[in-house]
Amino acid sequence: MTKNNHPVEGPDGLVYTARLPLSSTTLNWLADLIRGHFKKIGSRWRALPAGKIATIVLAVLRCDQRPGDLADGNGVHRTTVTRWVREVVGLLAARAPRLDRALKKIARKGSGIVLLDGSVIRTRRRTGKENRKNYSGKNKWHGLLVIALTDDRGRLLWISAARPGRTSEITACRHDKLTRKLRGVGLGAIADLGFVGLDDGGPDADPAVITGYKAARNRPLTRGQKLSTKALAAVRAPVEHGFAHLKNWRVLGRLRTDPKWATALVRALLVLTNREVSR
Repeated sequence: MTKNNHPVEGPDGLVYTARLPLSSTTLNWLADLIRGHFKKIGSRWRALPAGKIATIVLAVLRCDQRPGDLADGNGVHRTTVTRWVREVVGLLAARAPRLDRALKKIARKGSGIVLLDGSVIRTRRRTGKENRKNYSGKNKWHGLLVIALTDDRGRLLWISAARPGRTSEITACRHDKLTRKLRGVGLGAIADLGFVGLDDGGPDADPAVITGYKAARNRPLTRGQKLSTKALAAVRAPVEHGFAHLKNWRVLGRLRTDPKWATALVRALLVLTNREVSR
């Protein structure tokens, strides 16, 4: 008796069509950027055209599609898709604004404040002592800390390097000399209570980082302090929207890549986020 138990997926697997929730403007802009890069480095041939490569890279970043699945559906090898993603991420990260240039640009527009916040991007838990520094005691998971600045409408202006999750937000800001650079261009930053104590200016200097008031066990807040903290919380709400737009890229849901590559990734996503939001 002959058995006819064929695998359901077939020898080559199944291919399906899915919708990519991004605008064609972003896709075309990225495709033009890739074409310009190919022309610059003298790359005469690729397995797929620049527009298709842009679609594949955006699918990896936006929907967290596995490179192996995309490779099988497009007739290329998995390592080819991974190489394309790394190459495009590097191109985008190079276009991310530096801190001093971002602050000077917002100061020229006449704005007096920026919004400051930090967030821990969750990563895959790894074994060994090297991964212990990535554990965030505040969030109770392994991740990487990034600091971001937005304008008063929540548009991302700058994002810091990704640091181990156990790093405090104040330590990260001091490493980037944020308060000194804010004072250098005459700007102030509004932040949450996690940044209390960051401003290291003298008592007579204008505050570079404005936060609310934090209550202590034996020192409750007055009514005026509570109202001030509440008002600042309402003003800094757009910075949460900026992080929400950034985290719409599902590749940040839980990073499975090397943490050393995370800085380039988040800066590349900042560029794509601003292109998508401002279209």
